Amino acid sequence: MNLASIPSPSQSVVHLGPLPLRAYALCIVVGIVLACVITERRLRARGAPVWTVLDIAVWAVPFGIVGARIYHVITDPELYFAAGKDWVGAFKIWDGGLGIWGAVAGGALGAWIACRRRGLPLSVVADALAPGLPVAQAVGRWGNWFNQELFGRPSNLPWAVQIDPAHRTIGYEQYATYHPTFLYECVWDLLVALAVWLLDRKFRFGRGRAFALYVALYVFGRFWVESLRIDHANTFFGLRLNDWVSIAVFVAAVLYVALVRGPRLNVVADSNGKLTVVPEGAAAAAGAETLVPSTDGGAEATAPPGDAEPDGGGSAREDPDPGDPAAEDPDPGAAEGSDTERPATGSTGEQPDGDSPGERPDGEVAEAEKSDSGK
Repeated sequence: MNLASIPSPSQSVVHLGPLPLRAYALCIVVGIVLACVITERRLRARGAPVWTVLDIAVWAVPFGIVGARIYHVITDPELYFAAGKDWVGAFKIWDGGLGIWGAVAGGALGAWIACRRRGLPLSVVADALAPGLPVAQAVGRWGNWFNQELFGRPSNLPWAVQIDPAHRTIGYEQYATYHPTFLYECVWDLLVALAVWLLDRKFRFGRGRAFALYVALYVFGRFWVESLRIDHANTFFGLRLNDWVSIAVFVAAVLYVALVRGPRLNVVADSNGKLTVVPEGAAAAAGAETLVPSTDGGAEATAPPGDAEPDGGGSAREDPDPGDPAAEDPDPGAAEGSDTERPATGSTGEQPDGDSPGERPDGEVAEAEKSDSGK
């Protein structure tokens, strides 16, 4: 018997009066909230209006959960439709059974619908979500611990997880401790989130490449975790169906990161609130104000294009670019005329460059010459 191991919870449901609070569902909800918080901050940094993430989440989250459940049921139909099984169990999401690739596909469909309604490219939202999604997965995996499911092979390691006899896989009933695959994936997901965040800060990925990077890194670790699991799964040529899907997704994600090019896109809004997407650094050319979060916790503030600072009236102005011809005085003659009104400088009493007596009336020129000769 392994004395050093991780105990499993004695129950996965807490009753608050007549209301059952299921740990599995709670883990999923907490993960979703964290992903939304991270994504909101990243979207606002790209110029999106405040709480854009909520407009996306109300579509993406339900679609993602439904897609995850459908994927699970399709890949393991005998759990619900075999002889002696109750098909109603296919709808009991709280009992566990969600497939990550169904969640990604369903969530992407919901997010696409929301983005179309909001006027945003899906790639902008996907890149903003890239570090937040693995954080949500890391938290959600603890639901498997509460349900005592999806554990790995028997193990005597100090961090092996104890599994009650009622939850042990057929053929392994004599073993009490197993690889905590939920913990392995949790740690890997957090490392993926950190890696995506750091690499995105350094290389400023755009056009969905940050999300593709997350997918590639996640699949790389998930493939190893799948090799440890002993729960029932349909296989094809000796590999689990999840493994085949992971291989295909990994190849597609790597190719996407390698082949897709283009700058990161930011969101700008005009005075009417209409959103426009422009390459990063081109907000000034868009002639619009970028919406950015307020520093005082109130409503969003507006940041002027480029490096301009807002003046006292709240409008944005830019310092003229010395290299921009538009920044030069449009009336050279007016500038020269103003120079003639300044007193002469220097020991010789000569007028500054730009004084042209021919531009004054004859009387004024003669008067000026007379005055100069008397000094």
